[in-house]
Amino acid sequence: MPIKLSFEVLEVLEAIDRTGTFTEAAKSLHRVPSSITYLVHKVERDADIELFDRRGRRATFTQAGRAIVDEGRRLLRAVRQLEIKAQGIRDGWESELRLCFDEILQIGSMWPYVKNFYELENPTQLRISTEVLGGVWDALISRRVDLAIGTVGEPPLDSNIVAHPIGTLHHVFVMAPHHPLARLPEPLDSESIAAHLGVVMSDTSRELDPESVAIHEGQPLLFVSNRESKLDALREGIAVGMLPAPLAESYLRKGILVKRQVVGVREYSNCYIAWRRDKIGKALDWWIGQLNKPDMIERLFTRITS
Repeated sequence: MPIKLSFEVLEVLEAIDRTGTFTEAAKSLHRVPSSITYLVHKVERDADIELFDRRGRRATFTQAGRAIVDEGRRLLRAVRQLEIKAQGIRDGWESELRLCFDEILQIGSMWPYVKNFYELENPTQLRISTEVLGGVWDALISRRVDLAIGTVGEPPLDSNIVAHPIGTLHHVFVMAPHHPLARLPEPLDSESIAAHLGVVMSDTSRELDPESVAIHEGQPLLFVSNRESKLDALREGIAVGMLPAPLAESYLRKGILVKRQVVGVREYSNCYIAWRRDKIGKALDWWIGQLNKPDMIERLFTRITS
Protein backbone atom coordinates (compact mmCIF):
# COMPACT_ATOMS: atom_id res chain seq x y z
CA MET A 1 0.00 0.00 0.00
CA PRO A 2 1.49 3.37 -0.97
CA ILE A 3 2.41 5.72 1.88
CA LYS A 4 0.54 9.03 1.84
CA LEU A 5 2.65 11.52 3.74
CA SER A 6 1.53 15.09 4.24
CA PHE A 7 3.87 17.98 4.96
CA GLU A 8 2.31 18.02 8.44
CA VAL A 9 3.61 14.50 9.05
CA LEU A 10 7.05 15.39 7.68
CA GLU A 11 7.22 18.46 9.94
CA VAL A 12 6.29 16.34 12.99
CA LEU A 13 8.87 13.64 12.23
CA GLU A 14 11.54 16.26 11.57
CA ALA A 15 10.74 17.94 14.91
CA ILE A 16 10.97 14.61 16.77
CA ASP A 17 14.36 13.93 15.18
CA ARG A 18 15.58 17.46 15.89
CA THR A 19 14.43 17.68 19.53
CA GLY A 20 14.83 14.03 20.54
CA THR A 21 11.41 13.36 22.09
CA PHE A 22 7.71 13.55 21.28
CA THR A 23 7.20 16.02 24.14
CA GLU A 24 9.90 18.43 23.01
CA ALA A 25 8.73 18.12 19.40
CA ALA A 26 5.23 19.10 20.50
CA LYS A 27 6.61 22.16 22.30
CA SER A 28 8.59 23.28 19.26
CA LEU A 29 5.48 22.96 17.07
CA HIS A 30 3.20 24.56 19.68
CA ARG A 31 1.07 21.43 19.91
CA VAL A 32 0.02 19.07 22.69
CA PRO A 33 2.03 15.82 22.93
CA SER A 34 -1.06 13.67 22.45
CA SER A 35 -1.66 15.13 18.98
CA ILE A 36 1.88 14.22 17.96
CA THR A 37 1.50 10.68 19.26
CA TYR A 38 -1.87 10.26 17.55
CA LEU A 39 -0.53 11.49 14.18
CA VAL A 40 2.44 9.12 14.26
CA HIS A 41 0.29 6.12 15.19
CA LYS A 42 -2.20 6.98 12.44
CA VAL A 43 0.51 7.08 9.78
CA GLU A 44 1.93 3.77 10.97
CA ARG A 45 -1.50 2.15 11.01
CA ASP A 46 -2.70 3.52 7.67
CA ALA A 47 0.55 2.72 5.86
CA ASP A 48 1.21 -0.53 7.74
CA ILE A 49 4.77 0.56 8.53
CA GLU A 50 6.72 1.10 11.74
CA LEU A 51 8.41 4.48 11.96
CA PHE A 52 9.79 3.94 15.47
CA ASP A 53 11.39 1.08 17.32
CA ARG A 54 9.74 1.12 20.75
CA ARG A 55 11.52 -1.84 22.34
CA GLY A 56 13.91 0.28 24.39
CA ARG A 57 13.26 2.91 27.04
CA ARG A 58 13.22 5.54 24.31
CA ALA A 59 11.67 5.24 20.87
CA THR A 60 14.14 5.48 17.99
CA PHE A 61 13.58 5.69 14.27
CA THR A 62 13.47 2.46 12.31
CA GLN A 63 15.39 2.25 9.05
CA ALA A 64 12.22 3.19 7.17
CA GLY A 65 11.50 6.03 9.58
CA ARG A 66 15.05 7.38 9.22
CA ALA A 67 14.77 7.34 5.42
CA ILE A 68 11.48 9.26 5.56
CA VAL A 69 12.91 11.84 7.99
CA ASP A 70 16.05 12.47 5.93
CA GLU A 71 14.21 12.79 2.63
CA GLY A 72 11.38 14.70 4.28
CA ARG A 73 13.79 17.26 5.67
CA ARG A 74 15.06 17.92 2.14
CA LEU A 75 11.49 18.31 0.84
CA LEU A 76 10.55 20.68 3.67
CA ARG A 77 13.60 22.81 2.96
CA ALA A 78 12.71 22.95 -0.73
CA VAL A 79 9.12 23.95 0.06
CA ARG A 80 10.27 26.71 2.39
CA GLN A 81 12.66 28.03 -0.24
CA LEU A 82 9.86 27.93 -2.78
CA GLU A 83 7.61 29.91 -0.43
CA ILE A 84 10.35 32.51 0.08
CA LYS A 85 10.97 32.73 -3.66
CA ALA A 86 7.28 33.12 -4.44
CA GLN A 87 6.95 35.88 -1.87
CA GLY A 88 10.06 37.59 -3.23
CA ILE A 89 8.77 37.47 -6.80
CA ARG A 90 5.48 38.93 -5.58
CA ASP A 91 7.51 41.75 -3.99
CA GLY A 92 9.39 42.50 -7.21
CA TRP A 93 12.51 40.29 -6.99
CA GLU A 94 13.44 38.22 -10.03
CA SER A 95 13.67 34.44 -9.64
CA GLU A 96 17.01 34.56 -11.52
CA LEU A 97 19.40 37.26 -12.70
CA ARG A 98 22.01 36.51 -15.36
CA LEU A 99 25.19 38.56 -15.21
CA CYS A 100 27.87 38.60 -17.88
CA PHE A 101 31.23 40.37 -17.78
CA ASP A 102 34.22 40.56 -20.03
CA GLU A 103 36.68 37.70 -19.53
CA ILE A 104 39.53 40.18 -19.19
CA LEU A 105 38.10 41.27 -15.81
CA GLN A 106 38.11 37.78 -14.26
CA ILE A 107 35.47 36.61 -11.83
CA GLY A 108 37.49 37.62 -8.74
CA SER A 109 36.42 41.22 -9.18
CA MET A 110 32.78 40.23 -8.72
CA TRP A 111 32.94 38.19 -5.50
CA PRO A 112 32.58 41.11 -3.04
CA TYR A 113 29.44 42.25 -4.85
CA VAL A 114 28.07 38.71 -5.03
CA LYS A 115 28.65 38.30 -1.29
CA ASN A 116 26.85 41.56 -0.51
CA PHE A 117 23.97 40.61 -2.80
CA TYR A 118 23.34 37.26 -1.13
CA GLU A 119 23.53 38.89 2.30
CA LEU A 120 20.31 40.69 1.33
CA GLU A 121 18.63 37.26 1.70
CA ASN A 122 16.43 37.84 -1.32
CA PRO A 123 15.10 34.95 -3.45
CA THR A 124 16.99 35.83 -6.64
CA GLN A 125 19.55 33.32 -7.85
CA LEU A 126 22.56 34.62 -9.76
CA ARG A 127 23.93 33.04 -12.90
CA ILE A 128 27.35 34.45 -13.84
CA SER A 129 29.11 33.98 -17.16
CA THR A 130 31.94 35.54 -19.14
CA GLU A 131 32.31 36.50 -22.77
CA VAL A 132 35.07 38.15 -24.79
CA LEU A 133 34.94 41.54 -26.56
CA GLY A 134 31.73 41.82 -28.61
CA GLY A 135 30.49 38.58 -27.11
CA VAL A 136 29.34 40.52 -24.04
CA TRP A 137 27.14 42.79 -26.18
CA ASP A 138 26.01 39.76 -28.17
CA ALA A 139 24.86 37.92 -25.03
CA LEU A 140 22.78 40.92 -23.97
CA ILE A 141 21.16 41.47 -27.37
CA SER A 142 20.29 37.78 -27.76
CA ARG A 143 18.76 37.74 -24.24
CA ARG A 144 21.22 35.19 -22.90
CA VAL A 145 22.00 37.61 -20.05
CA ASP A 146 20.25 40.45 -18.23
CA LEU A 147 23.19 42.67 -17.26
CA ALA A 148 26.47 43.12 -19.14
CA ILE A 149 29.44 44.37 -17.13
CA GLY A 150 32.65 45.86 -18.49
CA THR A 151 31.60 45.83 -22.13
CA VAL A 152 34.30 47.31 -24.37
CA GLY A 153 33.63 49.46 -27.42
CA GLU A 154 30.58 51.43 -28.43
CA PRO A 155 27.07 50.05 -27.69
CA PRO A 156 25.16 48.44 -30.57
CA LEU A 157 22.23 50.27 -32.12
CA ASP A 158 19.38 48.60 -30.26
CA SER A 159 16.55 50.60 -28.68
CA ASN A 160 16.08 47.93 -25.99
CA ILE A 161 19.64 48.30 -24.69
CA VAL A 162 20.55 50.86 -21.99
CA ALA A 163 24.31 51.47 -21.70
CA HIS A 164 26.05 53.67 -19.14
CA PRO A 165 29.80 54.45 -19.25
CA ILE A 166 31.84 53.17 -16.30
CA GLY A 167 35.28 54.43 -17.33
CA THR A 168 38.01 54.33 -19.92
CA LEU A 169 40.45 51.45 -20.19
CA HIS A 170 44.05 52.12 -21.20
CA HIS A 171 45.75 49.34 -23.22
CA VAL A 172 49.51 48.81 -23.54
CA PHE A 173 51.49 46.77 -26.04
CA VAL A 174 53.61 44.22 -24.15
CA MET A 175 55.98 41.30 -24.61
CA ALA A 176 58.52 39.27 -22.66
CA PRO A 177 61.86 41.09 -22.12
CA HIS A 178 63.68 38.44 -24.16
CA HIS A 179 61.36 38.80 -27.17
CA PRO A 180 63.05 40.22 -30.32
CA LEU A 181 60.65 43.19 -30.47
CA ALA A 182 61.81 44.29 -27.01
CA ARG A 183 65.20 45.19 -28.51
CA LEU A 184 63.89 47.38 -31.33
CA PRO A 185 63.75 51.19 -30.99
CA GLU A 186 60.39 52.84 -30.23
CA PRO A 187 57.85 53.46 -31.51
CA LEU A 188 57.31 50.09 -33.17
CA ASP A 189 55.69 50.24 -36.59
CA SER A 190 53.02 47.90 -37.87
CA GLU A 191 55.40 46.16 -40.29
CA SER A 192 57.80 45.20 -37.51
CA ILE A 193 54.99 43.89 -35.31
CA ALA A 194 53.39 41.92 -38.15
CA ALA A 195 56.59 39.89 -38.49
CA HIS A 196 55.95 38.29 -35.09
CA LEU A 197 53.21 36.11 -33.66
CA GLY A 198 50.45 38.00 -31.87
CA VAL A 199 48.13 36.61 -29.20
CA VAL A 200 44.48 37.68 -28.99
CA MET A 201 41.42 36.51 -27.13
CA SER A 202 38.77 35.12 -29.47
CA ASP A 203 35.62 37.21 -29.70
CA THR A 204 32.73 35.04 -28.50
CA SER A 205 29.97 36.76 -30.48
CA ARG A 206 27.35 34.47 -31.98
CA GLU A 207 25.23 36.98 -33.86
CA LEU A 208 27.26 40.20 -33.99
CA ASP A 209 30.35 40.55 -36.15
CA PRO A 210 33.46 39.55 -34.14
CA GLU A 211 35.68 42.35 -32.87
CA SER A 212 39.46 42.42 -32.58
CA VAL A 213 41.98 44.52 -30.71
CA ALA A 214 45.16 45.83 -32.37
CA ILE A 215 45.56 43.21 -35.08
CA HIS A 216 48.24 44.16 -37.62
CA GLU A 217 47.75 43.31 -41.28
CA GLY A 218 49.50 40.08 -42.24
CA GLN A 219 50.41 39.21 -38.63
CA PRO A 220 50.19 35.52 -37.67
CA LEU A 221 47.87 35.11 -34.71
CA LEU A 222 47.40 32.79 -31.78
CA PHE A 223 43.77 32.78 -30.56
CA VAL A 224 43.08 31.92 -26.91
CA SER A 225 39.87 31.80 -24.89
CA ASN A 226 40.85 33.49 -21.62
CA ARG A 227 43.20 36.03 -20.14
CA GLU A 228 45.39 33.51 -18.30
CA SER A 229 46.27 31.80 -21.56
CA LYS A 230 47.05 35.16 -23.13
CA LEU A 231 49.26 36.12 -20.19
CA ASP A 232 51.09 32.79 -20.42
CA ALA A 233 51.81 33.28 -24.12
CA LEU A 234 53.14 36.77 -23.43
CA ARG A 235 55.25 35.80 -20.43
CA GLU A 236 56.80 32.86 -22.28
CA GLY A 237 57.82 35.11 -25.15
CA ILE A 238 55.70 33.09 -27.58
CA ALA A 239 53.73 36.09 -28.76
CA VAL A 240 53.13 39.81 -28.32
CA GLY A 241 49.90 41.70 -27.73
CA MET A 242 47.83 44.33 -25.95
CA LEU A 243 46.81 44.19 -22.28
CA PRO A 244 44.78 46.55 -20.11
CA ALA A 245 47.30 48.78 -18.35
CA PRO A 246 46.01 47.96 -14.83
CA LEU A 247 46.40 44.25 -15.56
CA ALA A 248 49.88 44.66 -17.03
CA GLU A 249 51.15 46.95 -14.27
CA SER A 250 52.42 44.33 -11.81
CA TYR A 251 54.11 42.29 -14.58
CA LEU A 252 55.84 45.43 -15.89
CA ARG A 253 56.96 46.42 -12.41
CA LYS A 254 58.48 42.96 -11.80
CA GLY A 255 60.17 42.90 -15.22
CA ILE A 256 58.18 39.87 -16.35
CA LEU A 257 56.84 41.93 -19.27
CA VAL A 258 57.98 45.11 -20.97
CA LYS A 259 55.84 47.63 -22.86
CA ARG A 260 56.60 49.44 -26.08
CA GLN A 261 55.05 52.40 -27.85
CA VAL A 262 53.32 51.45 -31.09
CA VAL A 263 52.37 53.54 -34.11
CA GLY A 264 48.71 53.66 -35.14
CA VAL A 265 47.16 51.56 -32.37
CA ARG A 266 44.13 52.64 -30.38
CA GLU A 267 45.25 52.74 -26.76
CA TYR A 268 41.95 53.61 -25.04
CA SER A 269 38.55 51.92 -24.98
CA ASN A 270 35.29 53.09 -23.45
CA CYS A 271 33.70 50.60 -21.05
CA TYR A 272 30.04 50.23 -20.09
CA ILE A 273 27.50 48.40 -18.04
CA ALA A 274 24.37 47.66 -20.03
CA TRP A 275 20.97 46.08 -19.53
CA ARG A 276 17.69 45.57 -21.34
CA ARG A 277 14.82 48.02 -20.94
CA ASP A 278 12.33 45.16 -20.93
CA LYS A 279 14.05 43.32 -18.06
CA ILE A 280 13.76 45.13 -14.77
CA GLY A 281 13.35 44.11 -11.14
CA LYS A 282 14.77 44.73 -7.68
CA ALA A 283 17.81 42.50 -8.21
CA LEU A 284 18.78 44.21 -11.46
CA ASP A 285 18.18 47.61 -9.84
CA TRP A 286 20.53 46.65 -7.00
CA TRP A 287 23.32 45.62 -9.36
CA ILE A 288 22.93 48.74 -11.47
CA GLY A 289 23.15 50.83 -8.33
CA GLN A 290 26.37 49.09 -7.29
CA LEU A 291 28.15 49.23 -10.65
CA ASN A 292 26.83 52.36 -12.37
CA LYS A 293 29.77 54.57 -11.41
CA PRO A 294 32.05 56.56 -13.74
CA ASP A 295 35.23 54.98 -12.30
CA MET A 296 33.90 51.43 -11.89
CA ILE A 297 36.21 49.83 -14.46
CA GLU A 298 39.17 51.15 -12.48
CA ARG A 299 37.71 49.80 -9.24
CA LEU A 300 37.17 46.36 -10.75
CA PHE A 301 40.75 46.12 -11.98
CA THR A 302 42.05 47.38 -8.64
CA ARG A 303 40.27 44.49 -6.92
CA ILE A 304 41.88 41.83 -9.09
CA THR A 305 45.38 43.30 -9.31
CA SER A 306 45.88 44.46 -5.72
